[in-house]
Amino acid sequence: MIEVKENISLKALNTFGLDVKARYLASLHQADDLMPLLNRFRHVPVLFLGEGSNVLFLEDFEGLVILNRLEGEIEILDQQEESIHIAVPGGMHWHDVVNHTVERGWQGIETLALIPGKAGTAPFQNIGAYGSELADVLTACHVIDTETGQNMRLTKDQCGFGYRDSLFKRRPGRYFIHRLELRLFPGRAPQVRYRALENYLNDQGITRPDIKDVFRAVVEIRRAKLPDPAVTGNAGSFFKNPVVGREHYDRLAQAYPGLPAYPAGNDRIKIPAGWLIDRAGWKGFREGDAGVHPKQALVLVNYGNATGFQIYKLAQRIMADVFDRYGISLEPEVRIIRNAAKQNR
Repeated sequence: MIEVKENISLKALNTFGLDVKARYLASLHQADDLMPLLNRFRHVPVLFLGEGSNVLFLEDFEGLVILNRLEGEIEILDQQEESIHIAVPGGMHWHDVVNHTVERGWQGIETLALIPGKAGTAPFQNIGAYGSELADVLTACHVIDTETGQNMRLTKDQCGFGYRDSLFKRRPGRYFIHRLELRLFPGRAPQVRYRALENYLNDQGITRPDIKDVFRAVVEIRRAKLPDPAVTGNAGSFFKNPVVGREHYDRLAQAYPGLPAYPAGNDRIKIPAGWLIDRAGWKGFREGDAGVHPKQALVLVNYGNATGFQIYKLAQRIMADVFDRYGISLEPEVRIIRNAAKQNR
Protein backbone atom coordinates (compact mmCIF):
# COMPACT_ATOMS: atom_id res chain seq x y z
CA MET A 1 0.00 0.00 0.00
CA ILE A 2 1.28 3.45 -0.91
CA GLU A 3 2.36 5.61 2.00
CA VAL A 4 0.25 8.73 2.37
CA LYS A 5 1.62 11.62 4.41
CA GLU A 6 -0.54 14.24 6.07
CA ASN A 7 -0.23 18.03 6.33
CA ILE A 8 2.90 18.22 4.21
CA SER A 9 4.49 21.45 2.99
CA LEU A 10 4.60 21.83 -0.79
CA LYS A 11 7.18 24.62 -0.72
CA ALA A 12 9.87 22.40 -2.26
CA LEU A 13 7.35 20.90 -4.69
CA ASN A 14 6.28 24.05 -6.56
CA THR A 15 8.68 26.29 -8.43
CA PHE A 16 7.08 29.49 -7.10
CA GLY A 17 8.35 28.30 -3.71
CA LEU A 18 4.97 28.99 -2.10
CA ASP A 19 4.68 27.78 1.46
CA VAL A 20 1.37 25.94 1.16
CA LYS A 21 0.41 22.55 2.54
CA ALA A 22 -1.31 19.47 1.17
CA ARG A 23 -3.77 17.71 3.46
CA TYR A 24 -2.52 14.43 1.98
CA LEU A 25 0.52 13.67 -0.19
CA ALA A 26 1.51 10.46 -1.97
CA SER A 27 4.22 9.52 -4.49
CA LEU A 28 3.15 7.21 -7.31
CA HIS A 29 5.86 4.87 -8.66
CA GLN A 30 3.64 2.26 -10.36
CA ALA A 31 0.67 3.10 -12.58
CA ASP A 32 -1.25 0.08 -11.27
CA ASP A 33 -1.29 1.64 -7.80
CA LEU A 34 -3.26 4.68 -8.90
CA MET A 35 -6.84 3.44 -8.72
CA PRO A 36 -6.48 1.71 -5.33
CA LEU A 37 -5.05 4.98 -4.02
CA LEU A 38 -7.87 7.06 -5.50
CA ASN A 39 -10.45 4.67 -4.09
CA ARG A 40 -9.05 5.29 -0.61
CA PHE A 41 -9.54 9.03 -1.07
CA ARG A 42 -12.64 9.15 -3.26
CA HIS A 43 -14.29 11.90 -1.21
CA VAL A 44 -11.53 14.52 -1.39
CA PRO A 45 -10.17 16.70 -4.22
CA VAL A 46 -7.21 15.18 -6.10
CA LEU A 47 -4.36 16.99 -7.80
CA PHE A 48 -1.69 15.35 -9.97
CA LEU A 49 1.66 17.10 -9.71
CA GLY A 50 4.92 16.61 -11.61
CA GLU A 51 7.50 19.16 -10.50
CA GLY A 52 5.02 21.93 -9.71
CA SER A 53 6.51 24.04 -12.49
CA ASN A 54 3.30 25.44 -13.96
CA VAL A 55 1.02 25.94 -10.98
CA LEU A 56 0.12 28.77 -8.64
CA PHE A 57 -1.39 27.70 -5.31
CA LEU A 58 -3.69 30.33 -3.83
CA GLU A 59 -4.05 28.46 -0.56
CA ASP A 60 -3.41 25.14 1.16
CA PHE A 61 -4.74 22.19 -0.82
CA GLU A 62 -7.38 20.42 1.26
CA GLY A 63 -7.17 17.15 -0.64
CA LEU A 64 -4.76 14.55 -2.01
CA VAL A 65 -1.72 15.59 -4.05
CA ILE A 66 -0.26 12.73 -6.09
CA LEU A 67 3.31 13.12 -7.31
CA ASN A 68 4.08 11.49 -10.66
CA ARG A 69 7.22 9.45 -10.01
CA LEU A 70 6.80 6.82 -12.75
CA GLU A 71 10.40 6.62 -13.90
CA GLY A 72 12.01 4.23 -16.34
CA GLU A 73 13.86 4.05 -19.64
CA ILE A 74 12.98 5.52 -23.03
CA GLU A 75 11.85 2.67 -25.27
CA ILE A 76 12.18 2.44 -29.05
CA LEU A 77 8.86 1.20 -30.42
CA ASP A 78 9.70 1.29 -34.10
CA GLN A 79 12.50 2.63 -36.28
CA GLN A 80 12.33 3.41 -39.96
CA GLU A 81 14.87 5.03 -42.27
CA GLU A 82 13.43 8.50 -41.77
CA SER A 83 11.74 8.32 -38.36
CA ILE A 84 11.90 6.73 -34.95
CA HIS A 85 8.92 6.06 -32.67
CA ILE A 86 9.70 6.14 -28.95
CA ALA A 87 7.85 5.75 -25.66
CA VAL A 88 8.72 7.95 -22.69
CA PRO A 89 7.80 7.25 -19.03
CA GLY A 90 5.60 9.92 -17.52
CA GLY A 91 7.80 10.47 -14.49
CA MET A 92 10.96 11.29 -16.45
CA HIS A 93 12.27 14.85 -16.31
CA TRP A 94 11.33 16.52 -19.59
CA HIS A 95 14.73 18.11 -20.11
CA ASP A 96 16.31 14.68 -19.70
CA VAL A 97 14.05 13.44 -22.52
CA VAL A 98 15.20 16.28 -24.77
CA ASN A 99 18.85 15.71 -23.91
CA HIS A 100 18.51 11.97 -24.60
CA THR A 101 17.08 12.58 -28.08
CA VAL A 102 19.56 15.30 -29.00
CA GLU A 103 22.53 13.13 -28.03
CA ARG A 104 21.26 10.48 -30.43
CA GLY A 105 20.59 12.88 -33.27
CA TRP A 106 16.81 12.52 -33.20
CA GLN A 107 15.34 15.79 -34.41
CA GLY A 108 12.01 17.10 -33.15
CA ILE A 109 12.11 18.46 -29.60
CA GLU A 110 15.47 20.27 -29.41
CA THR A 111 13.76 23.68 -29.11
CA LEU A 112 11.83 22.43 -26.06
CA ALA A 113 15.01 22.18 -23.99
CA LEU A 114 15.13 23.32 -20.36
CA ILE A 115 11.35 23.45 -19.95
CA PRO A 116 10.88 22.28 -16.36
CA GLY A 117 8.50 19.50 -15.39
CA LYS A 118 7.86 15.84 -15.97
CA ALA A 119 7.13 14.22 -19.32
CA GLY A 120 3.69 13.22 -18.04
CA THR A 121 2.70 16.84 -17.48
CA ALA A 122 4.08 18.14 -20.80
CA PRO A 123 0.88 17.32 -22.77
CA PHE A 124 -1.27 19.13 -20.23
CA GLN A 125 -0.59 22.55 -21.73
CA ASN A 126 0.99 21.30 -24.95
CA ILE A 127 4.36 22.79 -24.03
CA GLY A 128 6.03 24.87 -26.68
CA ALA A 129 8.92 27.23 -27.32
CA TYR A 130 10.77 28.87 -30.19
CA GLY A 131 8.22 27.99 -32.84
CA SER A 132 7.65 24.35 -31.88
CA GLU A 133 5.24 22.53 -29.59
CA LEU A 134 4.82 19.04 -28.22
CA ALA A 135 1.87 18.28 -30.52
CA ASP A 136 4.25 18.51 -33.50
CA VAL A 137 5.81 15.16 -32.54
CA LEU A 138 3.48 13.47 -30.05
CA THR A 139 1.55 10.52 -31.45
CA ALA A 140 -0.24 9.24 -28.33
CA CYS A 141 -0.67 9.52 -24.57
CA HIS A 142 -1.20 6.48 -22.37
CA VAL A 143 -3.57 7.49 -19.60
CA ILE A 144 -5.68 6.10 -16.81
CA ASP A 145 -9.24 7.41 -16.80
CA THR A 146 -9.78 8.10 -13.10
CA GLU A 147 -13.57 7.90 -13.47
CA THR A 148 -13.60 4.38 -14.92
CA GLY A 149 -10.16 3.01 -14.01
CA GLN A 150 -9.60 2.17 -17.69
CA ASN A 151 -6.09 2.24 -19.12
CA MET A 152 -6.36 4.00 -22.49
CA ARG A 153 -4.17 5.02 -25.41
CA LEU A 154 -5.32 8.41 -26.64
CA THR A 155 -4.10 9.43 -30.09
CA LYS A 156 -2.86 12.93 -30.78
CA ASP A 157 -6.24 13.91 -32.23
CA GLN A 158 -8.05 12.55 -29.17
CA CYS A 159 -5.84 14.67 -26.91
CA GLY A 160 -7.47 17.81 -28.33
CA PHE A 161 -4.33 19.91 -28.49
CA GLY A 162 -4.43 23.64 -29.03
CA TYR A 163 -2.18 26.55 -28.18
CA ARG A 164 -1.14 25.80 -24.58
CA ASP A 165 -4.27 23.72 -24.32
CA SER A 166 -5.42 20.11 -24.33
CA LEU A 167 -8.14 17.73 -23.25
CA PHE A 168 -6.18 17.23 -20.03
CA LYS A 169 -6.18 20.93 -19.20
CA ARG A 170 -9.91 21.17 -19.87
CA ARG A 171 -10.62 18.10 -17.73
CA PRO A 172 -8.19 18.43 -14.80
CA GLY A 173 -7.96 15.32 -12.68
CA ARG A 174 -9.82 13.12 -15.17
CA TYR A 175 -6.80 11.56 -16.89
CA PHE A 176 -3.47 10.54 -15.39
CA ILE A 177 -0.76 10.46 -18.07
CA HIS A 178 1.81 7.74 -17.44
CA ARG A 179 3.47 7.33 -20.84
CA LEU A 180 4.00 9.35 -24.03
CA GLU A 181 4.70 8.27 -27.59
CA LEU A 182 6.79 10.58 -29.79
CA ARG A 183 7.83 10.34 -33.43
CA LEU A 184 11.23 11.93 -34.11
CA PHE A 185 13.52 12.16 -37.12
CA PRO A 186 17.12 10.88 -37.04
CA GLY A 187 19.52 12.98 -39.04
CA ARG A 188 16.99 15.62 -40.07
CA ALA A 189 18.15 19.24 -39.97
CA PRO A 190 16.39 21.36 -37.35
CA GLN A 191 13.72 23.83 -38.37
CA VAL A 192 14.57 27.24 -36.92
CA ARG A 193 11.28 29.11 -37.10
CA TYR A 194 11.74 31.70 -34.37
CA ARG A 195 13.41 35.00 -35.19
CA ALA A 196 15.17 35.47 -31.85
CA LEU A 197 16.65 31.98 -32.04
CA GLU A 198 17.78 32.52 -35.63
CA ASN A 199 19.39 35.82 -34.69
CA TYR A 200 21.17 34.24 -31.76
CA LEU A 201 22.62 31.48 -33.94
CA ASN A 202 23.68 34.00 -36.58
CA ASP A 203 25.43 36.07 -33.92
CA GLN A 204 27.38 32.93 -33.02
CA GLY A 205 28.39 32.51 -36.64
CA ILE A 206 26.20 29.41 -37.04
CA THR A 207 24.33 29.64 -40.34
CA ARG A 208 23.63 25.92 -40.85
CA PRO A 209 22.87 24.66 -37.33
CA ASP A 210 22.43 21.03 -36.38
CA ILE A 211 20.15 19.97 -33.53
CA LYS A 212 22.94 20.20 -30.96
CA ASP A 213 23.57 23.80 -31.99
CA VAL A 214 19.88 24.60 -31.58
CA PHE A 215 19.69 22.74 -28.26
CA ARG A 216 22.68 24.64 -26.84
CA ALA A 217 21.34 27.96 -28.12
CA VAL A 218 17.94 27.41 -26.51
CA VAL A 219 19.55 26.45 -23.20
CA GLU A 220 21.78 29.53 -23.25
CA ILE A 221 18.93 31.89 -24.17
CA ARG A 222 16.62 30.50 -21.50
CA ARG A 223 19.30 30.67 -18.81
CA ALA A 224 20.08 34.26 -19.74
CA LYS A 225 16.46 35.44 -19.82
CA LEU A 226 14.68 33.38 -17.19
CA PRO A 227 15.32 33.29 -13.44
CA ASP A 228 16.41 30.04 -11.81
CA PRO A 229 13.49 28.81 -9.63
CA ALA A 230 16.04 27.52 -7.10
CA VAL A 231 17.04 31.16 -6.56
CA THR A 232 13.90 33.16 -7.37
CA GLY A 233 10.51 31.48 -7.29
CA ASN A 234 8.71 31.51 -10.62
CA ALA A 235 6.80 29.31 -13.07
CA GLY A 236 8.32 30.58 -16.31
CA SER A 237 5.95 32.39 -18.66
CA PHE A 238 2.88 33.33 -16.67
CA PHE A 239 0.70 34.43 -19.61
CA LYS A 240 -0.15 33.02 -23.01
CA ASN A 241 0.68 35.07 -26.08
CA PRO A 242 -2.66 36.52 -27.21
CA VAL A 243 -4.07 36.00 -30.70
CA VAL A 244 -6.09 38.79 -32.31
CA GLY A 245 -7.84 39.41 -35.60
CA ARG A 246 -6.14 41.21 -38.47
CA GLU A 247 -8.11 44.45 -38.01
CA HIS A 248 -7.28 44.62 -34.31
CA TYR A 249 -3.62 44.03 -35.05
CA ASP A 250 -3.56 46.67 -37.80
CA ARG A 251 -4.97 49.27 -35.39
CA LEU A 252 -2.36 48.41 -32.78
CA ALA A 253 0.49 48.35 -35.30
CA GLN A 254 -0.47 51.85 -36.44
CA ALA A 255 -0.53 53.12 -32.87
CA TYR A 256 2.61 51.23 -31.79
CA PRO A 257 5.19 51.04 -34.58
CA GLY A 258 7.52 48.07 -34.14
CA LEU A 259 4.85 45.89 -32.55
CA PRO A 260 6.12 42.31 -33.06
CA ALA A 261 3.70 39.74 -34.45
CA TYR A 262 3.52 36.22 -35.87
CA PRO A 263 0.95 34.62 -38.20
CA ALA A 264 -1.48 32.36 -36.32
CA GLY A 265 -3.60 31.13 -39.24
CA ASN A 266 -7.09 32.12 -40.41
CA ASP A 267 -6.00 35.75 -40.77
CA ARG A 268 -5.20 35.97 -37.08
CA ILE A 269 -2.04 37.34 -35.49
CA LYS A 270 -0.15 36.26 -32.37
CA ILE A 271 1.33 39.11 -30.34
CA PRO A 272 4.01 38.55 -27.67
CA ALA A 273 2.44 39.11 -24.27
CA GLY A 274 5.85 40.05 -22.88
CA TRP A 275 6.06 43.01 -25.29
CA LEU A 276 2.64 44.29 -24.21
CA ILE A 277 3.47 43.97 -20.51
CA ASP A 278 6.89 45.57 -20.96
CA ARG A 279 5.46 48.43 -23.06
CA ALA A 280 2.86 49.03 -20.33
CA GLY A 281 5.65 49.60 -17.82
CA TRP A 282 5.34 46.50 -15.66
CA LYS A 283 8.77 44.99 -16.32
CA GLY A 284 10.75 45.02 -13.08
CA PHE A 285 7.73 46.06 -10.99
CA ARG A 286 7.74 44.82 -7.41
CA GLU A 287 5.27 45.09 -4.59
CA GLY A 288 6.43 43.36 -1.45
CA ASP A 289 7.81 39.99 -2.52
CA ALA A 290 5.59 39.65 -5.60
CA GLY A 291 7.01 41.09 -8.79
CA VAL A 292 7.68 41.03 -12.52
CA HIS A 293 11.12 39.83 -13.53
CA PRO A 294 13.41 42.69 -14.65
CA LYS A 295 14.71 40.72 -17.65
CA GLN A 296 11.49 39.08 -18.87
CA ALA A 297 8.11 40.74 -18.44
CA LEU A 298 6.26 37.45 -19.00
CA VAL A 299 7.63 36.03 -15.76
CA LEU A 300 6.05 36.78 -12.40
CA VAL A 301 8.29 36.04 -9.44
CA ASN A 302 8.26 35.36 -5.73
CA TYR A 303 11.19 37.17 -4.16
CA GLY A 304 10.86 35.17 -0.97
CA ASN A 305 7.69 35.33 1.04
CA ALA A 306 4.93 36.27 -1.39
CA THR A 307 1.69 34.34 -1.17
CA GLY A 308 0.00 32.81 -4.16
CA PHE A 309 -2.86 35.26 -3.71
CA GLN A 310 -0.48 38.24 -3.85
CA ILE A 311 1.04 36.97 -7.12
CA TYR A 312 -2.43 36.32 -8.50
CA LYS A 313 -3.59 39.86 -7.61
CA LEU A 314 -0.53 41.25 -9.39
CA ALA A 315 -1.40 39.17 -12.45
CA GLN A 316 -4.95 40.53 -12.39
CA ARG A 317 -3.67 44.12 -12.26
CA ILE A 318 -1.43 43.48 -15.26
CA MET A 319 -4.27 41.84 -17.19
CA ALA A 320 -6.60 44.78 -16.49
CA ASP A 321 -3.97 47.33 -17.53
CA VAL A 322 -3.12 45.50 -20.77
CA PHE A 323 -6.81 45.32 -21.65
CA ASP A 324 -7.31 49.02 -20.96
CA ARG A 325 -4.32 49.97 -23.12
CA TYR A 326 -4.59 47.53 -26.00
CA GLY A 327 -8.05 45.97 -25.84
CA ILE A 328 -6.40 42.55 -25.41
CA SER A 329 -7.40 40.03 -22.77
CA LEU A 330 -4.39 38.15 -21.44
CA GLU A 331 -4.91 34.59 -20.25
CA PRO A 332 -2.72 32.88 -17.65
CA GLU A 333 -0.64 29.99 -18.91
CA VAL A 334 -0.01 28.92 -15.32
CA ARG A 335 -2.67 26.77 -13.63
CA ILE A 336 -4.38 28.54 -10.76
CA ILE A 337 -4.98 25.97 -7.99
CA ARG A 338 -7.88 26.57 -5.65
CA ASN A 339 -9.80 24.20 -3.43
CA ALA A 340 -12.75 24.30 -5.78
CA ALA A 341 -15.08 21.44 -6.64
CA LYS A 342 -13.62 21.34 -10.16
CA GLN A 343 -10.44 19.87 -8.72
CA ASN A 344 -12.36 16.72 -7.90
CA ARG A 345 -11.82 13.81 -10.26
